[in-house]
Amino acid sequence: MLDPELEPFLKVWNEGWSVLPANATVQDRRLLFEAIAEAMRLPTPEGVSTSTRFVPRGERNVPLRIERYGSGERQPCLIYMHGGAWMQGSPRTHADITSRIAAANRQAVISVDYALAPEHPFPTAVNECIDTVKWVRQNATELGVDPGRIAIGGDSAGANLAAATCLALKGSDEAPIAQMLVYPCVHFEMSFPSYEENADAPLLQTKGMPGVNLMYCGTEENKRNPLAAPLHAQHHAGLPPAFIAVAENDPLRDDGYAYAEKLRAAGVAVAFDTGEGLIHGYLRAMEYCTASRDRLARMSSWLAAQYAEAQGKA
Repeated sequence: MLDPELEPFLKVWNEGWSVLPANATVQDRRLLFEAIAEAMRLPTPEGVSTSTRFVPRGERNVPLRIERYGSGERQPCLIYMHGGAWMQGSPRTHADITSRIAAANRQAVISVDYALAPEHPFPTAVNECIDTVKWVRQNATELGVDPGRIAIGGDSAGANLAAATCLALKGSDEAPIAQMLVYPCVHFEMSFPSYEENADAPLLQTKGMPGVNLMYCGTEENKRNPLAAPLHAQHHAGLPPAFIAVAENDPLRDDGYAYAEKLRAAGVAVAFDTGEGLIHGYLRAMEYCTASRDRLARMSSWLAAQYAEAQGKA
């Protein structure tokens, strides 16, 4: 079953990608993705401002896109990792998502422009995300962020990075209070039924995954590393509450189910959205699809509840 409101979105999306030549390079894909996202971008919600900062890391300073609602100080904050198979995408390609979260909750959203594969394979991106969370916590006052209300999130490959970052920071002072994982990839074996059931699904197909995974992980050893494949972590207890959203028509659907099961078995509170009728990347379809807008509203409401609970405990 496919939500019929996705059909006009897919028409525009597929037309945009149809100009990509068969011998396209990774760099070609990146440029086209940026152009398609720019052409489809929705107006920025009223009251949301954007600025840029950099996390100093020596060999590469990590660019951040900071979106804030109004000028209020000490706002709650979501640190967001964009999707794009670890090799394309940017905070700009996902600004429709982040700006609407900022507006919905009158909060800050800090998007990480992490280094991309294959030029920067695992663990560069996840290390940059970990360092970004630490830097935001340490510079919260200057950033106008409440250090006690910092959550983390992302979609697809970005959700993978968010989950891995939570594992790396578990039990530390910089640990996020919540994690929002949207159609996450959490392992690389491609063994779950959804990889076969949704092999030819819209927007994401199984056939392209092995090559993408190789660009990011490279070795079989890396594919078992919990910071690359969070499902393989030995211990998930002590992680922050999670909102996990999957899509019914998505090869990655069962990754989300499996990670939710792991977290619940470890005593972690999990809110779960099954995404009936939806596809991988459905948050891109907000202009066309009521269910896409409703899902983002649910995620934003869940985040607001986590911020309120953390504030109550302060």
